[in-house]
Amino acid sequence: MTIELLPCLAYLVIALFLGLAPATLSSRSVAGFVAGDRSLSTVLLYFVLGGAVFSSFAFLGGPGWAYSRGAAAFYIVSYGMFGMIPFYFLGPRARRLGARLGFYTQAEIVGHRFDNRALQVAVAVLSIAALLPYLTLQIKGVGFILNVASHGQMPEWLGALLTYGVVTVYVLYSGMLGVSWTSVFMGLAMMIIGWLFGLYLPWKFYGGIGNLFHAIAASPHAAMLTPPGLTGTGTPWDWWGYSSAILVSVFGFCCWPHFFMRSMAARNDRSIKLMVVMYPTMQIFMVPVLIIGFSAVLMFPGVQPVDTVLPFMLQHAGLSAWLVGLASAGTLAASMHTGDAIMHAAGTVGVRDGLLPWWPQHLDDHTQRTLIRILIVVFTAAAYYFAVASKLSLVSLLLGSYGGVAQIFPTLIAAFYWRRATAAGAAAGLFAGIAVNCLFLLFPEWRPVPLHEGIYGLVANVLLLVIVSVLTKPTDEKILQDYSEPGWD
Repeated sequence: MTIELLPCLAYLVIALFLGLAPATLSSRSVAGFVAGDRSLSTVLLYFVLGGAVFSSFAFLGGPGWAYSRGAAAFYIVSYGMFGMIPFYFLGPRARRLGARLGFYTQAEIVGHRFDNRALQVAVAVLSIAALLPYLTLQIKGVGFILNVASHGQMPEWLGALLTYGVVTVYVLYSGMLGVSWTSVFMGLAMMIIGWLFGLYLPWKFYGGIGNLFHAIAASPHAAMLTPPGLTGTGTPWDWWGYSSAILVSVFGFCCWPHFFMRSMAARNDRSIKLMVVMYPTMQIFMVPVLIIGFSAVLMFPGVQPVDTVLPFMLQHAGLSAWLVGLASAGTLAASMHTGDAIMHAAGTVGVRDGLLPWWPQHLDDHTQRTLIRILIVVFTAAAYYFAVASKLSLVSLLLGSYGGVAQIFPTLIAAFYWRRATAAGAAAGLFAGIAVNCLFLLFPEWRPVPLHEGIYGLVANVLLLVIVSVLTKPTDEKILQDYSEPGWD
């Protein structure tokens, strides 16, 4: 066993203990397993929702973009700053509605608002379809890093299996509280480790951060520092693509099922609003992570695939074995921080929205918990298969997911803020948005201007939602009363 692997294994042991410890603190009900009995404080929400962004994408995809695309990587900081704003308004309303009607997912809210089980299932299917590549991203990340930490002795498939075996155990055993307790530990660990290496590597290679950027500016790579950076092929990116990538990510940010569901677990409205106000401070963590990628531009040219630049640096930068082990543990934290929430959400959505709407009889809490656990295992196994077999880049996986999940945003806005919206309008908009998004994803050369495919999908989505809603029969007034609050038009 290598020294570099020891911090990783120690980290897994601590995470397992913290994940199992709170199992007895929640009730043995669906509310206990899925929402922690709706008891999460501001601090727990801050770290749990921090995992919605800072995942393997942060420790691997982020440095990979900084290394290969330069200033383009700052889009990550931009959408993180703005993406939480809608949650300030949607989160408290969802929490109140969930507590009153016993809901735990956004698909339940949509299905009830539009009195349409098929629409609820459609949102659930889209949610799970978007979550699958997101979890695949996390599993690919830990495979990379443990392979490096073991000097190739641990194959990527085995490292991923070991890590997500641990995650699966505590998610199945403790549910929401297991996810939230480990999130605090993982969040603190990856912040500390991120800052440590973001400051240390520029000092080691260049004598400081300022010297790092002066060196890049004086090199043939200077173009990457000119906003908005470079495309994946190394040519200058345009503002169309940069701005639209931010917009799609902002719209999709709070629509991620594992993100939106946390509003149902909040203790009260104030916890959600305080968390939203505090959340931009989480973006400070991305600054050193991106600096890590910039540090490799001149020192380690030609690394492929670019998502592996951090593991490559750990192998070839002449760092002490313990520092390499700490960096590896930080990447484990980033992956597990998001992966456990995704697994938990996918199982919940699959049962609550994919199964219950069609089940002929009521399912008791014990049966629902059992089914959720079974689906968590099945979903994780599917993501593991794609992680081992897939050759797609981590950032491609994430951006592809965002374009699809962002299509839920107009439906959520209409559900909470436009009483004239109808099931037919919501369905037409959702399916049109998905179709247009997929069309331009598969055939990017057909785009009139180089906007992210999700933007075209959103335009089609909103147009169909409004037009079809105006032309169809309104939702029953009795159902609308459940959503009646200030700001309800």
